Amino acid sequence: MSHNIYIYILVMSGVTYLIRMLPLALLRKEITSPFLKSFLYYVPYACLAAMTFPAILSSTASVASACAGFAVALYAAYKEKSLLTVALCACAAVFVTERIMGILL
Repeated sequence: MSHNIYIYILVMSGVTYLIRMLPLALLRKEITSPFLKSFLYYVPYACLAAMTFPAILSSTASVASACAGFAVALYAAYKEKSLLTVALCACAAVFVTERIMGILL
């Protein structure tokens, strides 16, 4: 069975284009529903969180260090630190947690 990667790429690009084009083509007037506006506003954040959270838990040697890094990242983001600061703080928390766990266990 021959798999042609170009067919897969063509189908994926067509589906992606349709998903982005259809709302623009079908919805000509402005959305006035406050519920629908708020729902659409939070969809990208929900999708990003759904894709990122499982990767966070499996990206380190243990779930405990991943949770420590996640907690520190949440706190730094809540304090409105920059993205680089949040990432560095989370990495430092994971590093320290892994070292402490290595000493204790």
